[in-house]
Amino acid sequence: MMENPGSLTTSSKKHNLTEFQDLETKEGELYLRFYVTAEREFALPATIVREVISAPLDRITPIPNASYSLLGTMNLRGRVIWVADLSYVIGETSPLNTERSEMPVIAIAEQDTMVGLAVDRIVGMEWLDGEKVQTHQQALSEKVTNFVKGEWLLDERTHKSLQLLDQTAIIQSELWAA
Repeated sequence: MMENPGSLTTSSKKHNLTEFQDLETKEGELYLRFYVTAEREFALPATIVREVISAPLDRITPIPNASYSLLGTMNLRGRVIWVADLSYVIGETSPLNTERSEMPVIAIAEQDTMVGLAVDRIVGMEWLDGEKVQTHQQALSEKVTNFVKGEWLLDERTHKSLQLLDQTAIIQSELWAA
């Protein structure tokens, strides 16, 4: 039998308070980091990410005669959304590996539009300084440039960068009308 039932509540409150203090002391904005291909890492602002799911491929319903970049539609909490292979959307030459049981899907929304972006791998959330975003340092194809706002240089020696995607350009892309 518990002698002091209030001790759990007090401990829990202290833990939650610490979490909120950590959130307040972080600098920059929160971004979701992910890989579209094994070599290319991208980020999206957390404010437009509605959900990240590891979707079984049988939950994505293929649509006949749709663009090759559209994997199909899926039901996300009672709402049907399009799901696209983000590698095709941004002009990568190799598609995502669909020979697996589950696919990471990032549901993004802007105004009343919500779409799903299938990616290779989710890295996680990270606080990044939006003011340190640089113009494109790497040589990018014209199609990729249309969807990238800029990049953070992660390692000057290896020139490894994290590219910031333009969610508005993705959502307003003609891909969804195809």
